[in-house]
Amino acid sequence: MAGEHDHEHLSAATAGAAHKPKLVAATALIGGFFLVELIGGLVTNSLALLSDAAHMFTDVLGLGMALAAIQAASSNRRHPQRTFGLYRLEIFAALANAVLLFGVAIYIIVEAVRRFGDPPEVLATPLLVVAVIGLLVNLVAFALLRSAAAESLNLEGAYLEVLADTLGSVGVIVAAVVIQLTGFTLIDPIFAVAIGVFVLPRTWRLGGKALRILAQQAPTHLDVNALGEELRGLEGVADVHDLHVWTLTSGMDVVTAHLLAAEGHETHDVLHRARALLHDGHHIAHATLQVEAPAHAECADCAETW
Repeated sequence: MAGEHDHEHLSAATAGAAHKPKLVAATALIGGFFLVELIGGLVTNSLALLSDAAHMFTDVLGLGMALAAIQAASSNRRHPQRTFGLYRLEIFAALANAVLLFGVAIYIIVEAVRRFGDPPEVLATPLLVVAVIGLLVNLVAFALLRSAAAESLNLEGAYLEVLADTLGSVGVIVAAVVIQLTGFTLIDPIFAVAIGVFVLPRTWRLGGKALRILAQQAPTHLDVNALGEELRGLEGVADVHDLHVWTLTSGMDVVTAHLLAAEGHETHDVLHRARALLHDGHHIAHATLQVEAPAHAECADCAETW
C-alpha cells in the first residue's frame, strides 16, 4: 500500500495575502467616505444616496472580514490542531458579505416603494456633489480590487460590493441631475430600487457559491464520474473507489481516493500517474491517494462507487 498527501497549495489559496495592501487601502478609502455619504443622504433626504451609503457600510464590514480572514488563515495555517489551516474563514466571510448585502438591498427596495406614494423633497445640488465624490472613491477602490477578484471568493465578494457602489454612485448622479433640471423627485426612489435590483442576483450567486463550498459539494467545473473514469483508465489501475472531491477555499480543490493497482504494477508508479493526471489535467495540487496492492481487492470500500 502506498499513500501521499500533496502539501502544495495553489497560488489562489493564498491570493488574499498577496493582495492585502490593496484591501487595506480600499477599506480605509471606503470607510472614510461612508460617513460623508451617510450625512449627505440625511441632509439631502435622498434614499438613493442613503442606499449607496448603506452599501458602503456593508463594504466596510465585508472588507474588514476579508482582512480578518486573510490574517487568520496566514497566521494559523501551521497550527497542529488545524490541519487545513483556517482557509474556510474566507468562505464564511464571503457568505456573511452576501447576507449583509442581500438584507440591505431588500430594505432599500421596500423603503423606496413606500416613497412612491409621497416622494419627499430632495436637495439636488449637495446630492450631486456628494455623489460625484462617491463615484471617484468607488472607482479607485474598484481598480484596487479588480485584479484580486478572480483569485478569491472572499475578494470577489468585496469586489462585487464595490462594483455595486460604483454603479450606485452613477445612478445617484443621474438622479441628482434629473431632480435639478426637472424637479422630478420620484426619480430618487426609482434609482434606489434599480440599485437594489441590480445587487440582488449577484449577491445571490455569491452566497450560492459560498454555501456550495461549505456543503463540500464537488466544484461545478469538475465531473466526478468522468474523473473517476480517467483514473480507472490509467495504466496499472484496476479499480477506483471512495473518490471524493470538494473545494477547501477559492481555487483550492481537494481529492481523496482509493486506487486498486493491477497485477504486475508497482503501487508507486500508479500513485505517480494518478497525481500527474490530477495536477496536469485538472489543476488539483492537493490530493490524498491510497494505492492498494492487488491483495487488498477484498477491502470493504471496494464495493463503493464514486
